[in-house]
Amino acid sequence: MDFDFIIVGAGSAGCVLANRLSADGRYQVALFEAGGKDSYPWIHIPVGYFKTMGNPATDWCYRTEPDPGLNGRAINWPRGKVLGGSSSINGLLYVRGQPQDFDQWRQLGNVGWSWDDVMPLFRRAENWEGAPSAVRGTGGPLNVSEGRLTRPVIDAWVDAAEGLGYKRNDDYNGEDQEGVGHFQMTMRNGRRCSSATAFLKPARGRSNLHIFTGAKTLGLIMEGRRAAGIRVRQGDRVIEARARCEVVLSAGSLGSPHIMLLSGIGAASELAAHGIEVVQDLAGVGKNLQDHLQARPVYKTTQSTINSETRHPLQYVGIALEYALKRSGPMAMAASLGTAFLKTRPELETPDIQFHLQPFSADKPGEGTHSFSAFTASVLQLRPESTGHLQLTSSSPDDYVAIHPNYLATKTDCDTMVAGVRIARAVCAADPVRSMITEEYAPGPAVDDGDDDAILEWVRNTATTIYHPTGTCKMGTDKMAVVDPRLRVHGIEGLRVADASIMPVITSGNTNAPAIMIGEKASEMILEDAL
Repeated sequence: MDFDFIIVGAGSAGCVLANRLSADGRYQVALFEAGGKDSYPWIHIPVGYFKTMGNPATDWCYRTEPDPGLNGRAINWPRGKVLGGSSSINGLLYVRGQPQDFDQWRQLGNVGWSWDDVMPLFRRAENWEGAPSAVRGTGGPLNVSEGRLTRPVIDAWVDAAEGLGYKRNDDYNGEDQEGVGHFQMTMRNGRRCSSATAFLKPARGRSNLHIFTGAKTLGLIMEGRRAAGIRVRQGDRVIEARARCEVVLSAGSLGSPHIMLLSGIGAASELAAHGIEVVQDLAGVGKNLQDHLQARPVYKTTQSTINSETRHPLQYVGIALEYALKRSGPMAMAASLGTAFLKTRPELETPDIQFHLQPFSADKPGEGTHSFSAFTASVLQLRPESTGHLQLTSSSPDDYVAIHPNYLATKTDCDTMVAGVRIARAVCAADPVRSMITEEYAPGPAVDDGDDDAILEWVRNTATTIYHPTGTCKMGTDKMAVVDPRLRVHGIEGLRVADASIMPVITSGNTNAPAIMIGEKASEMILEDAL
């Protein structure tokens, strides 16, 4: 099989690429996805992440190695294995990041990636249903809406934070991220608007777009230092697909570096250890791994929450009927309702923590809710200093890479998380939310608010990922960079990477929106270079 462009991975960025490259009309475009079609009904129901995360039919079900920063705990790392990738199983939350994030990318030598460069791409992608703004887009494929659902205890938390002096911000994706408010989400008429729904579905009828599902990429076909195509297993047969122009890896921060390593692109010593012939000694492949770690304070409340609203089987019937008839109610709810982007220290230029306010609680994300009514004031550090790495475990494409997140490896990261927990506690001790709380369930009274070590120990013992792995094929010009500012792999012809792995530094917030922007940017550059 011969095509002009081959895209590996139909995730947040890959679906954008498939749409934009095929829309040009001049090229034959192939999109290969290891997972299946997005036909599972729970994918399209916003609350369906409870059914898709941890489900081998839709989730790769990765798990980290025991991590020293988490006191030796290994944790689950869900990643989407379906059309739409992680945008089909995520919490639907839409966060661009801070303008300063992208200006930092440019400052690191990545020409064309400043905020002024990428903001038009965010606008082009989105159909914003909220108040008009010079930095928001309308008419794009990706529907972005304001939250329609509320819960009194979440609204009270936002009001309490405002009462403590934190400013209210009704559009954290506008001119300024800082403040408290409510989440925006990738949703249309009560249904998930994944990258597959937004970008791939409208393009499926094009004769020059070829979509393959259940097609796992085993490695690149290398002709010298040129990527000529890919080897793919579909069912019980292995096929070759060749690219006349380019191969684009959009398999995510775990998948893209894994494919490169299996194909002889990576640190020579690591490749040699597994008997893989070295094509290009590229030390940064799989390094610079960054993720957002979340600590999850939980508060019992007198108010109605998902915990209490789903306690009895008859309640499920009512919830299902409300969704079926009105596309509303708990089934139309994103993972979090309220949010806050705050500074732990006044001298900071921009917020360094983010809250996810959830009207439910569970011991572990993805498990059943507690038997009591409660909410979660999850807090994460926006700009962690700690970086981890991926490591080959064998030369087989079927063996997962070893994931070493290296959480909480610096003093700044530790101090910031401790400060974030303290802010959560301070807000919960303020009116009007204070009167709705009966007990702090976690960390609980045994963890003294004045004891930094005790708070940090609780974080190490309980914190988990909020599902934002990035940086493993970082963009740049230094010796650890994997791709250049036009996303071309250093030292290799005909190969680019376009997904969250190219981030030189993680963005300040949820990473789905930036990944979609990267797909927009990549498609623009690919078409320019093809002329």
